Amino acid sequence: MHVIGTVGLPGSGKGEAATVAREDGIPVVTMGDVVRQETADRGLDPAKDHGKVAQALRDENGPAAIAERSLPMIEDRLEDGDAVLVDGIRSGTEVDVFEERFGDDFTLISIEAPFEVRAERIDARGRDADENDGGEPLAARDERERGFGMDDAMERADVVVENTGSLEAFHEQVRRIIREGPEAVADESGTDAENTEVRQ
Repeated sequence: MHVIGTVGLPGSGKGEAATVAREDGIPVVTMGDVVRQETADRGLDPAKDHGKVAQALRDENGPAAIAERSLPMIEDRLEDGDAVLVDGIRSGTEVDVFEERFGDDFTLISIEAPFEVRAERIDARGRDADENDGGEPLAARDERERGFGMDDAMERADVVVENTGSLEAFHEQVRRIIREGPEAVADESGTDAENTEVRQ
C-alpha cells in the first residue's frame, strides 16, 4: 500500500501531479472536491466561494475536517488497488491525519513554484473566477492557505519538487517518485534531480 499526498500553493502543479498518477492507473482523491461538493450543497458558487466554505468546514468541524472526510474515499480506492494519490493537503494537521492512518505507507510531496509563475498558470487554466468577477486574488488565496497551516505541511514533506521547468520534466519527476518512491531521485543526476530535494 502506498498513499502519496501532494501539498503546494495554488498554481504550483498539484493538478498536473494528479494527471500523472491517473495516467499511471493510480486513483486520485482530491481534497478540493470535498470542499467543492460542500459548496454546491450549500447553494454557493464553487468558483467564487470555495475558500469561504473550506474555512467554514474547518471552523465548524475542526482543522482536520476535510482530511477526515477524505479518509473513506481513500480507503475505498485502496480496496481495488495498492496506491492512491491525495491531491491538495493544506496543513500539518491534515498531514497528521494521514500519517496516523497510513504510517510509513504515506509519502508527502511538496510542489513549489514562484508567485509569478503560479499566477500565470492560474490565469491560463481559467477555472477560477478572477478578481473582476468576484473571485479571490492569488495573494489573498496564498495568505488564506498559509493560515490553514500550509507552510507547516510543506516543511514536513518527504520530497520537494521545484516545478519551474517544462511540463514534461515535471511529469517525469512526479512519475519517478510515484513509481519508485522519493529515494529514486535522491542519487540521480541531471535537470530533474536538480529540481528535486529529498528530505530525511
